[in-house]
Amino acid sequence: MPGTNLTREEARARSAIVSVRSYDVDLDLTCGAETFTTTTTVRFDCAQEGAESFIDLVATSVHSVELNGEQLDPATVWGDSRIRLEGLRPENVLRVAATGAYMNTGEGLHRFVDPADGEVYLYTQFEVSDSRRMYAVFEQPDLKATFAFSVLAPAHWQVISNQPTPHPVPAPQRVRADSSESIEVARWDFEPTPRISSYITALVAGPYDVVRDEVATRAGTVPLAVFCRRSLRQHLDPENIFACTKAGFAFYEREFDHAFPFAKYDQIFTPEYNMGAMENAGCVTIVEDYVFRSKVPDAIVERRALTLLHELAHMWFGDLVTMKWWDDLWLNESFAEWASTVCQAEATSWGHAWTTFATSEKAWAYRQDQLSSTHPVAADMVDLDAVEVNFDGITYAKGASVLKQLVAYVGREAFTAGLRAYFARHAWGNTTLHDLLTELEHTSGRDLNQWSRLWLETAGVNTLTPRLEVEDGVIRSAWVEQSAPPEWPTLRPHRLAIGCYDLGPGTLRRSRRLELDVTDELTEVPELAGQPMPDLLLLNDDDLAYAKIRLDPHSADTALSSLRLFTDSLPRALVLGAAWDMTRDAQMPASDYVRLALRALKGETDSTQIRVLLMQLSAAARTYVAPAHRDELSREIATSLRSSALAAAPGSDAQLQLVGAWAGAATSADDLERLREALEGTAPIDGMTVDQDMRWTLLTGLVSGGAAGAEQIERERSRDNTAAGREKAARAMAARPDPAAKEEVWRAAVEEDTLPNAVINAMALGFARVHDPELLRPFLPRYLSVVEELWRTRTHAIAEALAVGFYPAALADGELLEATQEWLDAHPDAPNGLRRTLSEHRDGVARALRAQAADRPRRSAG
Repeated sequence: MPGTNLTREEARARSAIVSVRSYDVDLDLTCGAETFTTTTTVRFDCAQEGAESFIDLVATSVHSVELNGEQLDPATVWGDSRIRLEGLRPENVLRVAATGAYMNTGEGLHRFVDPADGEVYLYTQFEVSDSRRMYAVFEQPDLKATFAFSVLAPAHWQVISNQPTPHPVPAPQRVRADSSESIEVARWDFEPTPRISSYITALVAGPYDVVRDEVATRAGTVPLAVFCRRSLRQHLDPENIFACTKAGFAFYEREFDHAFPFAKYDQIFTPEYNMGAMENAGCVTIVEDYVFRSKVPDAIVERRALTLLHELAHMWFGDLVTMKWWDDLWLNESFAEWASTVCQAEATSWGHAWTTFATSEKAWAYRQDQLSSTHPVAADMVDLDAVEVNFDGITYAKGASVLKQLVAYVGREAFTAGLRAYFARHAWGNTTLHDLLTELEHTSGRDLNQWSRLWLETAGVNTLTPRLEVEDGVIRSAWVEQSAPPEWPTLRPHRLAIGCYDLGPGTLRRSRRLELDVTDELTEVPELAGQPMPDLLLLNDDDLAYAKIRLDPHSADTALSSLRLFTDSLPRALVLGAAWDMTRDAQMPASDYVRLALRALKGETDSTQIRVLLMQLSAAARTYVAPAHRDELSREIATSLRSSALAAAPGSDAQLQLVGAWAGAATSADDLERLREALEGTAPIDGMTVDQDMRWTLLTGLVSGGAAGAEQIERERSRDNTAAGREKAARAMAARPDPAAKEEVWRAAVEEDTLPNAVINAMALGFARVHDPELLRPFLPRYLSVVEELWRTRTHAIAEALAVGFYPAALADGELLEATQEWLDAHPDAPNGLRRTLSEHRDGVARALRAQAADRPRRSAG
């Protein structure tokens, strides 16, 4: 039984005989709080008269199925999320009437009630295969069609879809099925879309507030709009959002030489959203965390801009031209990641976007690429289950890194010309990687088969190490050694730069730069022979290559002592990244890395660098530092963070982030009392505004430190009667450091099945937040005993949230490793996605144990 899965071979067989012309979808959203009615009329052709196929539908019930005028018995033809279609004609009309269920998981048609005002908000999230939760559909990307939606909904709502919103037509009053209340209703009849894939169709409905604008494009004036919940409108900054969006329109139309392909462009900030955003054609949905109700780090503002540009790039690459099957998901996402970073660096105020990419995105890729679950960039997506778990660091960040190399390999001009030809040739169609490479080969004159084989069809990350022979301060010979892990032994061509940095009065400045191609295990660098040994020699300067780098001992000493003296943020980020890689690879004691990071934080102003350093500092302290001196180092971390936070410039980005980190690390009575004073305002921190989100940050720190409890949380929850307040209260309640509190959270999130996705995610964060990991040990056997059932019975989003969020990773010891491996050995037939998740957990614990064994600190804090 396929369940909700669909294999690639089934999809190929279906598209070989079926081509779809149009969908007419009629939805009634006035039926109550649990369900809606959906009627779908599909017009499609079949290449084999008399053939059999199926259409997809996930529903609570099916009322009628009519194929070519003949009524079929739903009980006979509908089952296992499919409707069987027999005796197909060359031209067919199918009509399916059903009842669908509103979701609270962030999948399908999600329903949310705003605690601030009781208003109902709906939005859809269909990627990968959840449009079938709202209407009957041939759910695969290569069966494009036009879609015309007709929606009956409360008259005071906004109703938004892929096409411009029509004027609503009043309809007779309705009495709600779940109450005796009469409501005014209206009908919205949308024009058909262009030919698009079902996963980028969308419906958003509710009393959203809206700000409108427009942008001049090659196709004429395109209406723009930004929507959010009414209770968030006071926090929306539409001017910033529109400015970023317009910069993206101008940049992409110029780069792609193709007009914006849709009739309008709406951006809707939606509640309880599982991802960053989704590229629905002309109707982009975005996590409403990006409506900033409190002060946030500049890194988050920058990330929002990247997200806006990423989704806009998809309007061309993904929506106008769409992958044939999910094998090319990586290309869809990697291209948008690459294009949005280029646009951000060249067309917005975020000119350092590639530094951010190196600091954050590539670190994600390197981490993912060293797990046992790593895969080639061009992954083999055999079915939908495989697709669901491949929205990872390979698909996004490594793929974008590889595309950056491809641009360098063929040249930016040739790459841009190839893209333009690709859009012109394949507009409104479906393609594969081969189609793009064909255009790039034509415009560049290069054969890309070998490049594709080495970079796209193999997995793993290479490591580049300088091999130097130095005598009397002069380099006698220089080589770059390339290595690969035994399980992925591919050596690849790398175009990279080498930077020579020398110390001057208060600076560490680049004195020389050279570029070369590294192709083999050893590549000689004759240009360095006879040159003075620089104070620091940096491989992959400017971050051109996708590879881990190592520092020679002399350069490492310079980096450790003079890190703050770099005059540019990128080489500092690369050196810190190298140190982090060496820590993860058990080649640098974790305690040394912790102290390096603490020193690096003093005076750092790059927001993303601060954010990444704090995350890595926390991970190292929790799992990589040897248990024998973990408590002592944790106290040292809290003391240093307090010192840095109180010394930071008043009101600065650094102060904001450092205070938050200090609150997360604080355990001493003195630290906790100082945080309480900041929260209550009796002893404010100079220049820091204690807004609502900072109140939650400080309170949660007090809670996890045992200095506040349920009473204070509930009092704050009453003060902050919002969706964000509900989620932050759930996180704080879950962070209480006692067994009864952890048991309460486990029961509510894991054993019961009523909470929405956002609350479960918040609870998972609080559950894992422990200063004493032993609080989680009783849950290890319970987790392993229920995780397979959870995976099989919950939706993918919820199952993954539970399987990832409630794994007791903080234990990081031999018992956890052994128990996880025993589960994997005992469950060879568990779903592949679940086995992958548990394998990644095991890999993380094994890496932590290796790092702990290597943690013999050599340096004291400076």
